[in-house]
This record gives sequence, structure tokens and C-alpha cells, in this order.
Amino acid sequence: MTLRPILIHPDPRLKSTADPVADVDKGVRALADDMLETMYDAPGIGLAAPQIGILHRMLVMDCVKDEMATPEPMVLINPRVLSSSEETNVYDEGCLSIPDQYAEVERPASVKVEWTDLDGKTVQQDFNGLWATCVQHEIDHLNGKLFIDYLKPLKRQMITRKMQKLKREIARGNA
Repeated sequence: MTLRPILIHPDPRLKSTADPVADVDKGVRALADDMLETMYDAPGIGLAAPQIGILHRMLVMDCVKDEMATPEPMVLINPRVLSSSEETNVYDEGCLSIPDQYAEVERPASVKVEWTDLDGKTVQQDFNGLWATCVQHEIDHLNGKLFIDYLKPLKRQMITRKMQKLKREIARGNA
């Protein structure tokens, strides 16, 4: 397993639509391991392949936050939302590609998602609460959408400027 560098917004790869994964092979399984290791190390609860510069429709997540609880890592390949509730939740979202920035985003409170698992099988599952927010956030990444795209333009521009400054500081070795 290898820790992968996480792209920081703005980066054109974060605004690109990811391509479907054709086959679940050894390379995809190795990528899944790398993505989970990178997500846990960050630390985060979700990571989409475009966030590490790989434009594949693949995400990992684990919304178990209690350190005493058993982790529940999930790998979703070619996920798609089949249905969503009319009821919504507002969650203070953050993103590993937009470090230390949070904003309230309203999304459906529950969603039914279909994906391919690491065995190549089609899976469907209903997600609620934080899991629903997380899976929608990560699927947005696969479609080139960031949580800040839900914000008013002024707030989005302010966060983008902060990220540009952070990237300059990282480039200079000051972060």
C-alpha cells in the first residue's frame, strides 16, 4: 500500500468527469488499498480517485468516527445514485482537497446507490445520515463537482483564494 498525494483545489483534474472503470482487476484492488490508506492517514471519511489525480469512477469511504468502533471501509466502483429522498439534511462539509475549510451543504437525507464491488459484483444499498452525505459528496467528485460549488459565489471565491495561497505556501515549502 502506498500513501498518495491529495490534490488541492484549484486543480483542473478536480473539475473533470471521471471515466468508468472497465474491469475490477489487480490494479483496481491495489488502487483501492492505496486510497483507503490515504483517506485514513489524512484523516478523512471519504476519498474519490480524482482527488489523487486518477480520473476513474471509484471512491472509498468509512464514516465510522468512533475510534473504539470497528472500521467499515467501503470501496465503490462506478457508483450511481438510483434514488434520493425528498427530505434533506444540512451538514457542515469539508474536503481533503480543500483543507481546513467547511461550509453547510444541503443534500438529500437518504439515497439508494448502486455500484460494483471489488469482486466485480453489483451491489445496491440505502445510505442515511453522514453516510448519505459522504457518498453524495464523493460521487460529486466523480462528476467534477466540489462541495464549494453549492455555495454562494462570494464564499466560493473566498475559499478558492485561500486554497491558491495555501498551494503557493506549499510550493515555497512554508506549509
